[in-house]
Amino acid sequence: MTDDAPAPEPRPLPPAKSSRLTGAAAGYVALGVSVVALGLASAPYFGGGSGGDVRAYLLKHPEVLQEASLALQTKAEQARVEETNAAATANAGLLAPDARDPAFGPADAKVTVIEFFDFRCPGCKAVAPQFRALMAAHPDVRFVFKDWPILDRGEDIASQYAARAALAAHQQGKYLEVYDALMRERALTPQAIDRILAEHGVDLARAKATLAAPETTRHIADIHTTAAALKLQGTPTFFVNGKAAPSIEPAEIARMIEAAKR
Repeated sequence: MTDDAPAPEPRPLPPAKSSRLTGAAAGYVALGVSVVALGLASAPYFGGGSGGDVRAYLLKHPEVLQEASLALQTKAEQARVEETNAAATANAGLLAPDARDPAFGPADAKVTVIEFFDFRCPGCKAVAPQFRALMAAHPDVRFVFKDWPILDRGEDIASQYAARAALAAHQQGKYLEVYDALMRERALTPQAIDRILAEHGVDLARAKATLAAPETTRHIADIHTTAAALKLQGTPTFFVNGKAAPSIEPAEIARMIEAAKR
């Protein structure tokens, strides 16, 4: 985009999962129950048992439903990762370095880790301390933060405000401490976010100007566009050297980092 182009407003995406730790599991369990129950219910028509037999079997072996739902969840997650990796491979520029993104570690690092996240995402908050520990454990790795606010609905703008505030803190050299505090804050509101900025030495007058700047709007809009092009379905999503992590578990990210170093 040229500097004189009108700043685009962040484009709303289809409702996204706030975390792969919560919400999705219930859907997969329900789907698994339906599929297994349907399969067992059809058994009488293929020479096996009656409806009563099916019910008795399910009551005696409820683990069948759990196993089926877990298998469905695993298959769906694998398909999601494959789709994202195919999109990333088809357009490597989607994950190219962006000087606007907060990034820490050597610019010429052999390994780069990118996180797409929302400060209100429960999964993001849950893994943030361990993710920050990974940064401390791997000073030779480049860690890039993509502030992707997706949880706002209607007049509720806390995710968008938090992302803008964190980027404003980054301009003042305060990103990581503000990131940590925003992740610890359980109920983010604009008032709580302003308090966090002040507590960590951010000049609020300068920060407010950055929050409202067209360049900040354009930056976040570009992250939305990138996430859509990568077919991302929720937060957090991690990439290690351009490959999407199959889970949000920090231990999995650590394994991918070690593999990429070899």
